[in-house]
Amino acid sequence: MKIKTHTDLEVYRKAFDAAMELFEASKGFPKEETYSLTDQVRRSSRSVCANLAEAWRKRRYEAAFIAKLNDCEAEAAETQTWIEFAVKCNYLERETASKLYTMYDEILGTFVGMINHPETWVLKKK
Repeated sequence: MKIKTHTDLEVYRKAFDAAMELFEASKGFPKEETYSLTDQVRRSSRSVCANLAEAWRKRRYEAAFIAKLNDCEAEAAETQTWIEFAVKCNYLERETASKLYTMYDEILGTFVGMINHPETWVLKKK
């Protein structure tokens, strides 16, 4: 399949699905966490997708592409940290958290691969 937009990337679809699963799971977080943990985990998980969209559009410039992918990687790792907090605070079932954490491990692995081999992704100069 030819990749035309960032939404065609498997890693984008995985990150979007993970963010939506986190959104649903975070609906059960207590009200006092609305502007802290709930907001943070939703923001960071969504930011993975948003930064990937930006990275995709910056493929003309290898350094800019890699920089945005680094942002993706950082946001995914931050999301994993919020998942850990949600488990420790007993807001998220360990099984759900483990599934989400594993999803982000896969997403992170893809970003590392893209960062290490940008030549596969950047646009060739004509």
